[in-house]
Amino acid sequence: MTPAMGTFASILGTLAAGAATALQVAVGAFVIASLLGLGLAVLRVFSRNRLVQLGLAAYIEWMRNVPALAHLFLLYFGVATVGVRLSPLLAAVVGLGLVGAAVLCDVFAAGLKSLHVGQREAALAVGLTPGQTLRYVLVPQMFRATFPSLANYTTALIKDTSIASAIAAPEIMFYARNLVTSTFETTLIYLAAMLLYAAMVLPVAWGFKRVERTMEKAR
Repeated sequence: MTPAMGTFASILGTLAAGAATALQVAVGAFVIASLLGLGLAVLRVFSRNRLVQLGLAAYIEWMRNVPALAHLFLLYFGVATVGVRLSPLLAAVVGLGLVGAAVLCDVFAAGLKSLHVGQREAALAVGLTPGQTLRYVLVPQMFRATFPSLANYTTALIKDTSIASAIAAPEIMFYARNLVTSTFETTLIYLAAMLLYAAMVLPVAWGFKRVERTMEKAR
């Protein structure tokens, strides 16, 4: 092994710890985003309360039009001024999850609205409760309709974990910047970081496409 290859392998090994953290942030944020986004979408589609609709619209517009990094700064640095201290990892998970909830709210709401109103009426007519109608009739079909958008969001989320390094969350770019300042192997370090992100994103994208093709065959 040449010295350059040995150095590159050492860099990859160091950044691998950051990759594990990036995946933790992505998984945690995805759980928050999907669960909260679904709840908000249900309210947006079925609630007739004007205040609820105004609150949802304000939340979605704010979250989608303010940079995610600003939200992370607020959660990590801002709330500390009132005595609430979040770890960098938790602040990243919560911040990206709340931003993602606004994105998925729009996605899921569009999916629910695309379903024919007769399906809901038929389910209620045969005795299902509104909750059962959502769980067994509407939500499964909504997920089928929104699956490509959900896949795009997931792959983008994995890449967006890189901004967590700005609040000292020990993910890939955090380790990469530290290595650059100590070794000055800028090209090798950032190339290794790119390869690690690709190694995380590409299998996820491939998996989503595989599931999507399976669902299309099952129709």
